[in-house]
Amino acid sequence: MITSQHEGLTKLATLDLGHIAQGLRALFDLRIPDTGEARLASPDLSEAVPAVCRADGALLYGEDGDKLGVIIETQRGQDDDKHYSWLEYIANFRAREKCQVVLTVICPDRRIARWAAKPIETGHPGLVLNPLVIGPDNTPLITDVAEALGNIGLAVISAVTKSQDPLIKEVLSTLDAALGKIDQKLAGRYGQYIYVSLTGVAQKEWGNLMAMQTHSYQGDFAESLLAEGEAKGEAKGEAKGKAEEGAKMLQMLLEARGIEVSEEVRARITSCMDTAVLEEWFQRALTADCAEQVFG
Repeated sequence: MITSQHEGLTKLATLDLGHIAQGLRALFDLRIPDTGEARLASPDLSEAVPAVCRADGALLYGEDGDKLGVIIETQRGQDDDKHYSWLEYIANFRAREKCQVVLTVICPDRRIARWAAKPIETGHPGLVLNPLVIGPDNTPLITDVAEALGNIGLAVISAVTKSQDPLIKEVLSTLDAALGKIDQKLAGRYGQYIYVSLTGVAQKEWGNLMAMQTHSYQGDFAESLLAEGEAKGEAKGEAKGKAEEGAKMLQMLLEARGIEVSEEVRARITSCMDTAVLEEWFQRALTADCAEQVFG
């Protein structure tokens, strides 16, 4: 089952292709081409219909004969079927783009990271798949703002994989300060996806930082989650579209924080057509301990 945490972490890894390239170079010493424009590739790696072969994310760097494909997978649980589909992803992407392809698996959980890192024997002599795993054991603990600024892509991923570390509050505070120094629209998007990618104490700490309003991007934090709905609503000239999307994002936030959403609460959220009210509820939901506190 795809969760908001799963989606958030995948978004972090595909939000800014330059940032993630920096992170991959630092972790695995990958030779990622600088030629041409980096772009998102279709994660649909199916070869034939009706068979479906879809990765969480796919990136393409370089151009012409100097290209590198990067498949992004997010794993929060063990799934042995991936030992068969991952090789298919690589083969199909390689055939489609006529380039070399690497598989990167992001695992916030140490046990799952160890499972994902195990060599996969394909049966063909000499053909063994060794996934490039990003997990708690091979990501740095970044507590220096300059270091975080020097590699934002690695800093945001590390903050999630190090969420159980005793120094996580210092890590998140450092990342918050670093995001305050980059493009604020991009920082707002990072703030959104970091939040839904974290769980437990780390998620609550990040929510507290966002509520402090120290940096301008924090003020845009809730708005960034409502932006897609607003854009769709404006394009259609319908306020209803904005409110529906806002209600959806509010419910996603509550579920990501582990707050029970009863049928009564869900009905109250979905029946609200005022985006300003929804945004106010969203701000409260960042630090609320129960659904009742969201409504004031």
